[in-house]
Amino acid sequence: MNAIDRYFAVCHETAEKVLTSQRDALEKAAEAVADATQNKKSVFAFGASHAGLITQELFYRTGGLVTINPIRAPGMMLDMTPITGTSKLERLEGYGKLILEGEKIGEGDLLILHSVSGRNAVAIDMAAEAKRRGVKIVALTNMNTSSAVASRHSSGKKLYDFADILIDNCGEKGDASLTLPGLPEKAGPTSTVVGALILNAVAVRAMELLLERGIEPPVFVSANLDGGDEHNARILEEYRDHIFYM
Repeated sequence: MNAIDRYFAVCHETAEKVLTSQRDALEKAAEAVADATQNKKSVFAFGASHAGLITQELFYRTGGLVTINPIRAPGMMLDMTPITGTSKLERLEGYGKLILEGEKIGEGDLLILHSVSGRNAVAIDMAAEAKRRGVKIVALTNMNTSSAVASRHSSGKKLYDFADILIDNCGEKGDASLTLPGLPEKAGPTSTVVGALILNAVAVRAMELLLERGIEPPVFVSANLDGGDEHNARILEEYRDHIFYM
């Protein structure tokens, strides 16, 4: 097998490992999303740098839940220059709390936090502030990495310490998965591929749970399909008190 075959294989193996070892956590996360939606509470998602790609995958997305709100902040996404600034800012203590202060998040809401290492201050401070406000936390992390590195926060804590529901993405330590002959560094990260799979699975299970409860899930239809704009406008209006990205 060349690297194409091996990368597909390792992503498949990692996904299967998640499905077998994390199924209970996935179910609990789906129930939390369904409960928040049913109870007209708000759902938020955050990740810094590449971890933030999963946040972008979840919101304003065809086939996705209308009610998932992205938390976006200066220096936390991949649109800044120099890009190395993201690494510095996510280590800045106090910034995560400051970001959350700008969000309409409170008691009974749900926060999905994604960090591969779980060691940096922005996610830890955000998690701590969310807990103080009575917010439930779903933490998506890489336990092979997080358990092997020291916290960069003065508390000594990591993201998983704040999780009400903890999902391990089952990736390799450091995220990269392939060893290539002649290359000392590993290649082929899996956290984005598998992370998107994990949280989309959580979302569709939440939709299924809502249907089982007799509730129409608030799901986006492609705006490029006939009737899509009308459907989306109706759902956005129905849930407007819990949508903060419009």
